[in-house]
Amino acid sequence: LAARERLECPPPRTAARLLDKLCGHFIEDRIVSPAFIVEHPQVMSPLAKWHRSKPGLAERFELFVNGAELCNSYTELNDPERQLECFLAQAKAKSAGDDEAHEVDHGFVAALEHGLPPTGGWGCGIDRLTMLLTDQNNIKEVILFPMMKPQA
Repeated sequence: LAARERLECPPPRTAARLLDKLCGHFIEDRIVSPAFIVEHPQVMSPLAKWHRSKPGLAERFELFVNGAELCNSYTELNDPERQLECFLAQAKAKSAGDDEAHEVDHGFVAALEHGLPPTGGWGCGIDRLTMLLTDQNNIKEVILFPMMKPQA
C-alpha cells in the first residue's frame, strides 16, 4: 500500500514506521475539523497501556486540528515485563537505523517493578497550539527563540 501510494519510508521499514506513514497520508493530513484519533496500534505506542478489551491496540488518543496534532494522550503502561519488551523492541529498531526509536530505560523499568499506580496524562505542544491560534502554517514562525529555529 505504501509503495502504491508512493510514500517514502526510509529504512528500517518496521510495522510502526509504515503504519505511521499510512496514518499520516490517509488520516492525519485530511483532518480539518477537530477530531480525535483513538485506539492506536500497540506497536506504535511503546509507553501506552495495552487496550483492556481490544487486542493489538493501545489506550491512546491524539487530537488533530487542521492536519496538525495538538494533543497526545495515553494510559501509562505500568507492567514492568511488558514495558521491558517494548523497550527492547525499540532498541532493536534504533540499532537498525530508526532515529525515532528509544534506548532501553532500565531505571524506568526498575521504578515500575516497585509499583506504579494506574496513571495517564496528556501533552499539548504549545508551539502547535500557537500555530493554530495565530493561523500560522509553519512551526518556524512561532518558535520563541531564534537560535532554536532549524536552519533553512
